[in-house]
Amino acid sequence: MLADLIRHLIRKKAPIIFNDLAVNRPISSSFGFDRGTPIDRYYIEKFLAAKADLIRGRVLEVGDDTYSRRFDEGSVESFEVLHATSTDSATTIVGDLTDPATLPENEIDCFICTQTFNFIFDVGKAVRGAHALLKPGGVLLATVAGISQISRYDMDRWGDYWRFTTASTRKLFDPVFTGGVDVETFGNVLAATAFLQGVAVEDLPDPALLDVTDADYQLIIAIVARKA
Repeated sequence: MLADLIRHLIRKKAPIIFNDLAVNRPISSSFGFDRGTPIDRYYIEKFLAAKADLIRGRVLEVGDDTYSRRFDEGSVESFEVLHATSTDSATTIVGDLTDPATLPENEIDCFICTQTFNFIFDVGKAVRGAHALLKPGGVLLATVAGISQISRYDMDRWGDYWRFTTASTRKLFDPVFTGGVDVETFGNVLAATAFLQGVAVEDLPDPALLDVTDADYQLIIAIVARKA
């Protein structure tokens, strides 16, 4: 693909020198998208692949249905897309997670909500909204950013408000999702450094370096939350 070739040429033109930290500008200011696969996407996709058996029934995703379709193992009955406005043709549900009146109630079996809660100021209301739209026994598969630079795109449009830890995540989700909450972290010092610099997965000498987890470097926090 042309895009892959362009990324390959960018990496060749500007190789990473990992022992040179005497710089004050990132290698990529777009999370590494221009070079390949962003580090956080590696973890998000690893999490969803491991939880693919939970992606079933009526599945809702924010923005588009890319992950719903990618990780569907044949158990999805309908693909739904949540968006705050109706401008996107892929949108099937127009609603605001902070306003339950705009959301379907007790209708969704699985809600995939990746990298969304960081950009909602009333995050507690958004968690309750995510709970409200699920059927009893339904599951939320969510990821939030821990260590991360500002997303300028989001900041300039609706705001970039929060970074999370396992402690704040449990404070938010445990009281609402009484059916059970599992919290998992991804990241280590190499991953955090690479992500902040905008290094892509393809830049690393071995992507397996990302698979070592250090709880003190919580780059991505993943949540499996069940409605009782």
